[in-house]
Amino acid sequence: MRAIQITEFGGPEILRVVDLPEPVAQPGQLLVDVSAIGVNYADTHAVEDSYLSRSTLPMVVGSEVVGRTGEGRRVVAITEGGGYAERAVAWEAMAHDVPEGVTDGQALALVVQGLTAWHLLRTSARIAPGESVVVHAAAGGTGSLAVQLAKQFGAGRVIATASSEEKRDLAVELGADVAIDADADGLKDRLIEANGGKKVDIVLEMTGGPVFDASLAALAPFGRLVTYGMASREAPAPVTAAGLMGRSRAVVGFWLMHCIGRPGMYREPMAELFAMTADGRLKPQVGGVYPLSDAARAHTDLRARRTFGKLVLDPSS
Repeated sequence: MRAIQITEFGGPEILRVVDLPEPVAQPGQLLVDVSAIGVNYADTHAVEDSYLSRSTLPMVVGSEVVGRTGEGRRVVAITEGGGYAERAVAWEAMAHDVPEGVTDGQALALVVQGLTAWHLLRTSARIAPGESVVVHAAAGGTGSLAVQLAKQFGAGRVIATASSEEKRDLAVELGADVAIDADADGLKDRLIEANGGKKVDIVLEMTGGPVFDASLAALAPFGRLVTYGMASREAPAPVTAAGLMGRSRAVVGFWLMHCIGRPGMYREPMAELFAMTADGRLKPQVGGVYPLSDAARAHTDLRARRTFGKLVLDPSS
């Protein structure tokens, strides 16, 4: 079968198609004939071995697939690697049947990034009706869903940030009340101004570095900053206990893998996300479909912030 396997760590240039034997499903696993593959920003970290969990070589990249099982079930699944391939194995517990009316691209947008957005707001930020919510990278895979979910969950004001006018327009189209430039310089003041001169209640932050610092400075008393990535590859300034206590602020870290296997944290949110998508309340954005052989270009475009929504690889091309 065709797959993207790496034998060294590095940038997008090391992603090349190779021929490999098909994986074999173990007891409790499903063999999926893959029709579409999800690209996640975490994949770019895994390829360079800079993710929270360490990568092991050789490695078939990717952890999000949708396709058919041998019994004909159409499923979307989170895999333990091996996703950038024509066939993949997934634990039955991590596979979810895809309902009619939900496309492959939409299913892939939901299984990691949609689930992440749901937990950022519900589990980590514990959003309350009327609160202001800042969504950074609001045109991206997670951000574009978080903007919509924040509104669905009762946010009083959703403030989006994005790197271009086109992306900011998309965020407003998806339900943001206002969209501002994502540049770290002057970001704190722009966030406060966008919230009518008041500090903000919730920030969903995945950039790190000075964007994290400015976001924390913009938090109101009892505000929560949820950090779930470090796309800039820059560490923020150290957070001190005194700095949190002095302003009654909270910083919450989130990693989706800690939800896996916990009762009520996977299938139930996924069922809600699928239902919202099927009836039109939620509109997952598919930003581009690349041939499997162009995985390197997909990673390059993602890292360069040239994309929006969910990126998908087509294993048939």
